[in-house]
Amino acid sequence: MAEVVDVRARVLAANEEAAAELRRGFGAAGTLVVNLISSPGSGKTTLLEATVAALAGRLRLGGIEGDIATERDAERLRRLAIPAVQILTGGACHLDARQVRKAVDEAHFPALDLLFVENVGNLICPTAYDLGEDFKVVLLSVTEGDDKPFKYPGIFARAGVAVISKIDLLPHVSFDLDAVRSQILSLNPSATLLLTSARSGEGIGAWCALLEARARAKRKAPF
Repeated sequence: MAEVVDVRARVLAANEEAAAELRRGFGAAGTLVVNLISSPGSGKTTLLEATVAALAGRLRLGGIEGDIATERDAERLRRLAIPAVQILTGGACHLDARQVRKAVDEAHFPALDLLFVENVGNLICPTAYDLGEDFKVVLLSVTEGDDKPFKYPGIFARAGVAVISKIDLLPHVSFDLDAVRSQILSLNPSATLLLTSARSGEGIGAWCALLEARARAKRKAPF
């Protein structure tokens, strides 16, 4: 058991070193980096598509997509004319900073205002891994149920922004929005909570306004 703990400690230490290197580079470039975490099917890529459409011409955007297999998500972003690279984990349930560093080095992204890192669909494993991001965003779709924040407290406690997605489906599912809001804020009182529907467009403006404000602040911040 002691050996397993030691190996995990070394892995996390190496990850922290790579994340710090990434953070310095993103800071020097003035690039805001957002780490998107959720269960599979919550609508991360669909939210990104709506975001890219809304921010086209206003911010320089890029994407890193993490999946076990296929390049489908990166291809969806490329069709919207933004640079995107795919990281295939081959079975691993999360991205780590060394994978992101390698992807950034190989992608040769142009100057970016905002880089999205869409993590592997999972509410547990990605939580512990710093990717050099400015903040984590956790997505929870109304179709997943209203018990998830307390069942998966780690990510809801660490994410600076919580997005409730697919709210156009609220009339058709059993989902106690007030209970979810209470759970999230009890785990992270400083979290920003947003309600969105990529299908109807509801809440996309507020989400994009948050990203624009933080991207402007990042460009002005010293590094």
